[in-house]
Amino acid sequence: MAGGLHVQGLQKRFGDVVALRGINLEVPTGELVGFLGPNGAGKTTTMRGILGLVAMDAGSVTWNGSPITIDDRRHVGYMPQERGLYPRMKVHEHIAYIGRLAGLDRSTADQRASYWAERVGLADRVDDLIQELSTGNQQRVQLAVALVHEPNLMILDEPFAGLDPVAVATLTDIMTEQVERGVSVVFSSHQLDLVQDVAEQVTIVAAGETKATGTVTELRNRSPKRLLEIRWAGPEPDWSPPGANREPGRDGVTRFVVAAETDASALIAQAATAGEVAAVSYQPPGLDEVFLELVGA
Repeated sequence: MAGGLHVQGLQKRFGDVVALRGINLEVPTGELVGFLGPNGAGKTTTMRGILGLVAMDAGSVTWNGSPITIDDRRHVGYMPQERGLYPRMKVHEHIAYIGRLAGLDRSTADQRASYWAERVGLADRVDDLIQELSTGNQQRVQLAVALVHEPNLMILDEPFAGLDPVAVATLTDIMTEQVERGVSVVFSSHQLDLVQDVAEQVTIVAAGETKATGTVTELRNRSPKRLLEIRWAGPEPDWSPPGANREPGRDGVTRFVVAAETDASALIAQAATAGEVAAVSYQPPGLDEVFLELVGA
């Protein structure tokens, strides 16, 4: 990988607990990568290792082809899963303060704080104390804090947690804008339908190991299953393809899980002899089902 973040073979043990067994993660320049895994998979430990907040036992972290340095980390925007805010500071004051810590002069920090407070939807709350904000609005502040110094790399740990649909749309737009600016963005999330819509690349981890990486389309196509949905124009016939698993469907729609190597054309032809077919869908399973295949239910 020519540029961006490259994580190779990270290992970490906390006493008798092995948190990371060999995590690999790539976040190319100007790309949005979803970092997925069940609770306890090692996502947060990996993120903290990239930031230097946790010392790794083995493995490497490079930025643009060289070992990541303290100076590189000054240009990282980090949004932790747990609240990392000072509750008795005001919104504008807090964002500007973090900007100053990141090296901005007072005037620039104030200007950026005003801009990002408005951008995340908190222009009317800039004089409110952090502790007076809802969970979702505190999450908005954390996003502004992660962006105030215009980072080259963004590491977002469960950024959508606690956000309403409007805030989710705002955050998605901002992440897309940052990628277009050339920022490398990696985020974790349990909202896999959202990840499927916004992420260019996905890395799935479980039990401290990387299980799969690739585009959403690639991961879906690697599945050994395919989903066949048939909408019937008339009564639903008592028909199933040989060897298929029938799943609950919507009214007038029958859903089957078949092997990936199944001849779709032959299946559709068979269905047409069993009943009147109005519409057919044949595709790989969604990212949520692929995730369960890889990490187990």
